[in-house]
Amino acid sequence: MNSYPLLDKLEKNQNLTDDELTLLIEDKAPELAAELALRARAVREKIYGKKVYIRGLIEFTNYCRNNCYYCGIRRDNGKAQRYRLTHEEILACCAAGYRLGFRTFVLQGGEDSYFTDDRLTELIRAIKNSHPDCAVTLSVGERERYSYERLFEAGADRYLLRHETADKTHYESLHPAELSHEHRLQCLRDLKAIGYQVGCGMMIGSPGQTTEHLIEDLRFLQELRPEMVGIGPFIPQHNTPLANSRAGTAELTLKLLSIIRLLLPQVLLPATTALGTIDLQGREKGLLAGANVLMPNLSPVAVREKYALYDNKICMGEEAAECIRCLSKRVEATGYRIVKDRGDHPGFKMEEGLQ
Repeated sequence: MNSYPLLDKLEKNQNLTDDELTLLIEDKAPELAAELALRARAVREKIYGKKVYIRGLIEFTNYCRNNCYYCGIRRDNGKAQRYRLTHEEILACCAAGYRLGFRTFVLQGGEDSYFTDDRLTELIRAIKNSHPDCAVTLSVGERERYSYERLFEAGADRYLLRHETADKTHYESLHPAELSHEHRLQCLRDLKAIGYQVGCGMMIGSPGQTTEHLIEDLRFLQELRPEMVGIGPFIPQHNTPLANSRAGTAELTLKLLSIIRLLLPQVLLPATTALGTIDLQGREKGLLAGANVLMPNLSPVAVREKYALYDNKICMGEEAAECIRCLSKRVEATGYRIVKDRGDHPGFKMEEGLQ
């Protein structure tokens, strides 16, 4: 293939039709994937240069009230070894991360009723008091708008909430009836309205997913215009109802990373741990397909295996310092470099007066 009119159209930010997106997604030609990645990389370098931003992930609780069919910390998984980090342990993770150069901390956990608004606001304020030059990102699931407002007022900067799938019927095939697709999407809209830098995203290759579902996801991203999009391949977890389902692929995940970079040029786009799990070079390939964020784990090594959302997760036994040294070398091998920076979305820099 010598000509890529669809890529020309996508790159010029001209809206592709659903049929055109279908052609892009379903065409398995390696030449097309390579050209997509090349163009996505050029766009990310025009905006972000060679910088790769790192987020320190702190998986602070694996208790969850929900029963999502794909998730290893689902409520009914009686084999999960439950834990909660203490206030002091979380602050210690942040202090260690700060010394290593992290300027964003991501507090991620199940929907744990122990962590009330009061406890979370106290924690956010403590992190901000200790590290005023850092961003705090929350990833603690669905809450009501007043809760999101309290957490924002306490100093939370960003919020990650994967929509998982924009198709209602597909969503209901992955979640129990007690969870509402409408509420999930409303949470994301509330977060945007409050003023968070918002991240959403979907699993690639989840059971029942079709090309039409992926196109719905892309249309939803165009509508919401999130500051971050986190995508990764679906990977089964052995203690869930979907244990025997086929995993998603690195190839399709990488292609969608490139498409998302071209659809939303300024978006913060992680090369996820799940991508590095399905393909040992996945995170590097992700950076070369348009991603510009990595999320190394700052959680204590003793609890990492307990936060088992899916099977065979990488970097379970590495201390944070060891992990960041290894990751830095791997990033440099791609021609990029990890920077010590909050790494805000460009649309927020002027507003916040950040350099």
